[in-house]
Amino acid sequence: MTIHVKRAFKYRFCPTDAQAAELSRTFGCVRKVYNMALAARTQAWVTRQERVNYNATSAMLTAWKKTEELAYLNEVSSVPLQQTLRHLQTAFTHFFGRRAKYPRFKSRKKSRRSAEYTTSAFRFRDGKLTLAKMAEPLAVVWSRPLPKGAKPSTVTVSQDSAGRWFVSLLCEDPGVKPLPARGNAVGIDAGLEHL
Repeated sequence: MTIHVKRAFKYRFCPTDAQAAELSRTFGCVRKVYNMALAARTQAWVTRQERVNYNATSAMLTAWKKTEELAYLNEVSSVPLQQTLRHLQTAFTHFFGRRAKYPRFKSRKKSRRSAEYTTSAFRFRDGKLTLAKMAEPLAVVWSRPLPKGAKPSTVTVSQDSAGRWFVSLLCEDPGVKPLPARGNAVGIDAGLEHL
């Protein structure tokens, strides 16, 4: 019996100058859209006590792309922009469920530079990964193999503070086998204040 588990496989890659410029532009647009959507949702709550959901922010994004000062949002793939709105919706769901604090604005210097692509925005064939709006595949350093027959459902591209580039592929791993059941029982007294 095997269990189907989603696992992320993270690899380094070396982008070309054109790819690095495109990804940096995408990171900036993702941060801008996240901050604008967070500001719009906060403003709607403060002024009208109105909750704004993902569909409303998606409609706002469409309107923002049509304005002259935000027309540059059309230059990058729309999928990472939609994904950042979904992440914001998840953050608000956790906040209203009292599982997290109120979402914070993304900073240019402190926040993680990343963009998430779903299946419609990348192509993975014969060990080559090509993102939307890019002509050539990324030069990924395949330090370990993906599971046999694995198809990535999500690709997250990120850059750390040292300037290194990473790509994380979320795949379903069919090779995970559950551990055999043991007949032994263990009891732990956790105490009232500490272990």
